Amino acid sequence: MRVLVIGSERNLFIDGSEAQKRIKEYGKLFDELRIIVFSSSVLGHSNLQLENKVFIYPTNHRITLFYLWNIYKITRSWRGWKPDIITCQDPFESGLVGWLLKMRYGLPLQLQIHADIFSPYFWQESFKNKIRVLLAKFLLPKADGIRVVSERIKNSLLTLYPKPYTLNPIIVLPIFVDVKKIQSAKPKINLHEKYSDYDFIILIASRLTKEKNVGMAIGAMTEVVKKYPKTLLLIVGDGPEEKKLKANVKFEPWANDLISYYKTADLFLLTSNYEGYGRTVVEAMAAGLPVIMTDVGLAGELLIDDLDGRVVPVGDIKALTQAILELMENTKKREDFKLNSLKLLEKWSTKQEYLEKYRDFLMMLK
Repeated sequence: MRVLVIGSERNLFIDGSEAQKRIKEYGKLFDELRIIVFSSSVLGHSNLQLENKVFIYPTNHRITLFYLWNIYKITRSWRGWKPDIITCQDPFESGLVGWLLKMRYGLPLQLQIHADIFSPYFWQESFKNKIRVLLAKFLLPKADGIRVVSERIKNSLLTLYPKPYTLNPIIVLPIFVDVKKIQSAKPKINLHEKYSDYDFIILIASRLTKEKNVGMAIGAMTEVVKKYPKTLLLIVGDGPEEKKLKANVKFEPWANDLISYYKTADLFLLTSNYEGYGRTVVEAMAAGLPVIMTDVGLAGELLIDDLDGRVVPVGDIKALTQAILELMENTKKREDFKLNSLKLLEKWSTKQEYLEKYRDFLMMLK
């Protein structure tokens, strides 16, 4: 089967990147894999070949409005090569391009949803998001199949399109997390040795963008440190909101390998306004780190409140503060969360099972 992917990651052009490694794994599933990446010419590539049957093409333009024209030129240059299926990384700009190609060439189309685009917080965040939601509502019924990363998003779709014939098949397939690798890895650093002035370390690993609402965690810490002054909130990440957040916390730049952080911190927080899934939560659970998260993404699906973690309402600083203090003061509950998380993850899919599930869904749509 020949597959065309539209709208993948820009760092596919960085030699040896994690993105390249993942794409090579996907490439082994298909007869040929071609990927069109929304990226400007500053990347310095006209195209890139990975392995023998994986090809990557940048749109090579700085202006989004020209992406469609450039993608048309790219596909015309293939001189008769035609995929068996098109899959798009979002139901927005990528999805629009995929739908137009579907209409032109009569090909099956899969749309993917990686963010909780039907959350009211997503809609309220910007005018651009409002346009994207409207575009998604137009495109989703036109897809031959939809891949979502959580049951939360699937349930939103089924609520929005209640009649069974309105949407074609939906598969729930989260971003893969190598649970076994995390569990077997040895920490390279110890946060309690690095920050020896603190008795309790709370970890956040996140891009510092508006929807991540890290300010909620800082607001809770204001009350926590009044009772336990030797408590540290350590934020690993960077982004446009960083300058607004530098108070009563310590920051470290983003790191691809967070296993040492997960394994030597005392508590993990995710305070987002919305999430498609929440990969860092899975990673923390796999490392045996107790988690408190807002009611987004995988909350209620993988992380069940008071079973293997705590779930608090979005934006509720008081509830977050209470949950933090409760777990700081209750060592047994933290240990119970750890054991329950590890037990739940015993049935986690292997990388090969995950890849085969992805391939089989695409083949079903062919």
